[in-house]
Amino acid sequence: MDLLEAAKKLDQAAVLAQPIEQLTKQNEFTLDEAYEIQRLAIAERLDRGEKLIGLKMGFTSKAKMQQMGVHDMIWGRLTDTMLIDNGANAELAKYIHPRSEPEICFRISKDINGEVALEDLDEYVDGIATAIEIIDSRFENFKFSLEDVVADNCSSIGLAIGEWQKPSREIKELQMSQSFNGENVAEGSSADILGDPWKSLQAATRLAAKYKEPIKAGHVIMAGAATAAIFLKPDTQVEAIVEKLGSVQFHVV
Repeated sequence: MDLLEAAKKLDQAAVLAQPIEQLTKQNEFTLDEAYEIQRLAIAERLDRGEKLIGLKMGFTSKAKMQQMGVHDMIWGRLTDTMLIDNGANAELAKYIHPRSEPEICFRISKDINGEVALEDLDEYVDGIATAIEIIDSRFENFKFSLEDVVADNCSSIGLAIGEWQKPSREIKELQMSQSFNGENVAEGSSADILGDPWKSLQAATRLAAKYKEPIKAGHVIMAGAATAAIFLKPDTQVEAIVEKLGSVQFHVV
């Protein structure tokens, strides 16, 4: 399988907002090859001038891992063009079949060049915030295998981050919700993120080290979803609220 050719297909699918057939329907490939396809696809974007701003974690609930038949989380890369300012517009035309979900986001205070123990993470974090991730598979009908979704940057396409709060370890059981035009569409708890979102951050350091992906000062780490992702529709005010951390919102146009 030509990994670069697969990466270019995914990149163009995202650029044109046009879905493609699952890669695994044409060729089987390993999880490590899937991460290499992801890296190459993001490299296409970096060559166009985009900048890496952090990482996103996926499969951060035991139920999702069981559903996908895996025993570990997955991760993807975030770039500056994916960032939506708090309160700004998100253009539906840029996406294929987007969904959004409330999350918790960490801001990194100094470079991380290897796995960091859970108890040592405080010295690497200077902010925690409510966030929303927009996911948008580049595959037809939002259907994919584990290898497909990893190659496709774990379906990540956008994020919005609220105001940064002082880091705290007391975020294990915070109520989280998402509303569309003021109506609640999803509710959950931060306990659904590995029992503690800090564990997701620790996993990010482990997986980034495994794949030699440095985490830099100023990067953000999206800890993963606590609720189902909900399809976005035009003219929708999307808001996420996390207890003690505040809110973030954007408007779908």
